[in-house]
Amino acid sequence: MATEPTDERVGRDPTRPVYVISVAAELVRVHPRTLRIYELEGLICPARTRSNIRLYSENDIRRVLWIRHLTRNLGVNLAGVRVLFELEERLGMRILETLYEDNAAAVAKANATANAKNTTPDNDVESDDEIDTLEEEDQAAARR
Repeated sequence: MATEPTDERVGRDPTRPVYVISVAAELVRVHPRTLRIYELEGLICPARTRSNIRLYSENDIRRVLWIRHLTRNLGVNLAGVRVLFELEERLGMRILETLYEDNAAAVAKANATANAKNTTPDNDVESDDEIDTLEEEDQAAARR
């Protein structure tokens, strides 16, 4: 009787480079050229085969997903992304996860505030002071 493979297979190492550039690009939904640009900018460093083919690991894929989140959702440019990655490495802290959690909390708070205002018909128009306060809170959350 043959044993069935389990989910705990040998070779599920997240540092093991297994994806060629076309597959990696498809996984993160970017053009392969984008991955090459991230490499030129020093944001990712895929492994290379003897014939110089790029191979991406699960960790590389996760890193590209972080880059996409920072650039598309938070408006950070590639130089800023590089600084964030360097800070994480130097400080040994998970800055990006904290930034993501703070942003998610700010979005949830904004949604809750919007929902609360929509339930009361007298508060359809926000005052300039309320708008300024919300903008300052958003900017403070973005700086964290």
